[in-house]
Amino acid sequence: MSGLENKEVIALVEKILKDYDGGREVDKMAVFDQPDKMVIKEIVNKLLRIIFPGYYRDKVYKSYNLQGNLTVLIEDVLYNLSKQIDIVLKYDSKEETPDEAKTAEQAYCLALTFCSRIPMIREYVDTDLEATFQGDPAAYNKDEIILSYPGLMATTINRLAHELYLLNVPLIPRMMTEYAHSKTGIDIHPGAVIGKYFFIDHGTGVVVGSSTVIGDHVKIYQGVTLGALSTSGGQALHGIRRHPTIEDNVTIYSGASILGGDTVIGKNSVIGSNAFITHSIPEGTRVTIKNQEHQFKGKDGSVIETRDLTQNEEWFYVI
Repeated sequence: MSGLENKEVIALVEKILKDYDGGREVDKMAVFDQPDKMVIKEIVNKLLRIIFPGYYRDKVYKSYNLQGNLTVLIEDVLYNLSKQIDIVLKYDSKEETPDEAKTAEQAYCLALTFCSRIPMIREYVDTDLEATFQGDPAAYNKDEIILSYPGLMATTINRLAHELYLLNVPLIPRMMTEYAHSKTGIDIHPGAVIGKYFFIDHGTGVVVGSSTVIGDHVKIYQGVTLGALSTSGGQALHGIRRHPTIEDNVTIYSGASILGGDTVIGKNSVIGSNAFITHSIPEGTRVTIKNQEHQFKGKDGSVIETRDLTQNEEWFYVI
């Protein structure tokens, strides 16, 4: 590096260091007091190995001892998750100087309680797997679903994150679901309550808000939004129920938006593609978009034909 280049670099460093003195959130220097994103991702992947022991295990070894492998995984998850929870408990603490020993013990107890819920989580995941297999004629077998379907991966990670959310662990549940979001294109807030036999088909663009409640045997397709009617109130809306309730045995086809905390989709209803719903729907209702217009033009731009698209009530949009 030439002397001139060196001076330019020094000047840039000094300029940026001065900018760090602004006292803004982006200027925080306590990087070691934040949870580690890479560690959270590693924890998630190890938890997937515990949920699906035959699918995510390390296959480089010639022999495989389930008990020994599970022991190592559980010890690893407990240790690393406890450390990360310890960090976020301090991060979220209202005390200026939290009691280190007390916080560490609390973090370990939370991690242990979470791990004790893994059998229950696996029970729910198994129902999701069954719903996906029964609901998708394109599925060759359940192995294909576990190894390749983004819907099952997103739902599984969400179920793990939801249990930490219920334990009031700050930040980490959201980091877990955002990891799933980045991997699958499916955005489910860890606060959402989801029943058994949940099936997301294709999945890309699905959004499920934090106070959404979903019953059993619900199927949704790509591009569905279960969201808030308005977010213009910002933080003033924090803690207020803003997302819909989807009751049992509901199917929601691609592109549909169901919004609002007072909106309830009754049992056994079917919501057609691209429907926009902000009011409650009674049990057993079928919602469709009717009489869309197709217009055909020639090369010169003149209209050749205009045709109404009449949608049969039994037809929605499925890939």
